[in-house]
Amino acid sequence: MYVELVVNSQATLGEGPCWDRHADVFYWVDILEKRIGKYVPETREIEYIQLDSYVGAVVPREQGGLVVALQKGFYYLNWEKESLAPIADPENHLPMNRFNDGKCDPAGRFWAGTMDLAEESTTGALYCLQKDLKVEKKIDNVGISNGLAWSPDQRFMYFIDTPTGKVFQYEYEVNTGEITNPEVAVQFPEGIGHPDGMTIDEEGMLWIAHFAGYGVSRWNPHTGEQLDFIEIPAVNVTSCTFGGENLDELYVTTARKGMSEEDLERYPKAGGVFKVKTGIKGSPCYSFKG
Repeated sequence: MYVELVVNSQATLGEGPCWDRHADVFYWVDILEKRIGKYVPETREIEYIQLDSYVGAVVPREQGGLVVALQKGFYYLNWEKESLAPIADPENHLPMNRFNDGKCDPAGRFWAGTMDLAEESTTGALYCLQKDLKVEKKIDNVGISNGLAWSPDQRFMYFIDTPTGKVFQYEYEVNTGEITNPEVAVQFPEGIGHPDGMTIDEEGMLWIAHFAGYGVSRWNPHTGEQLDFIEIPAVNVTSCTFGGENLDELYVTTARKGMSEEDLERYPKAGGVFKVKTGIKGSPCYSFKG
């Protein structure tokens, strides 16, 4: 598969890829540099918004605008005005945590998780911002809250807590957002990096980014079997999502964080956004309905 660099963003910690299928626009974040990027494939136009806070995830809002998970909670974001409006901060009692990855479920709820800034404790959690703007804690004792995905038949939710090396599968109730009966769907073996961000295709197969693992892999969550691997010219591959007119283009984010000078010379495109034509159609990114 041909891997194309579409944005040479040199991100310290590129993350949170999101394809707005109604506007044909790709969003992503650079968590540590506190900025959000916007890429319009049709014109190749690139814009950034600089914030004053770590930004873990960005999603489109059905009514217009965006919703973001910042270090200190959920906010509405008006891109044109570059203005923020607070929604909720479920962790104002945990100043050493920040939000990390997040995305919307098929019903339009915004799920996002947190982590310890020092990456040393399990003070993180996974939260769900409901459409009525109430926040519910879904999973506790999380190390680094990362990849999320929902099966095409809406029966399962998948979740990655990176230090565990595992993808967990939950039974998922789309009408209520309830998750139950966690099981391990995928276990990363030693030596291939750490599972980071994730997406899912229309066949229900998971695509998982390898931090310190140079690529993205495709897995069958029902058997735990790895089906494919796409090499990306970066050490730290952080997340991926499907985009494009037919949702068959995989957009991949990467990071320069933690790379040596030798690594940076070898992988000068690290921190960029890459695109891969997969020939497989992915599931869409959903919008927030609150």
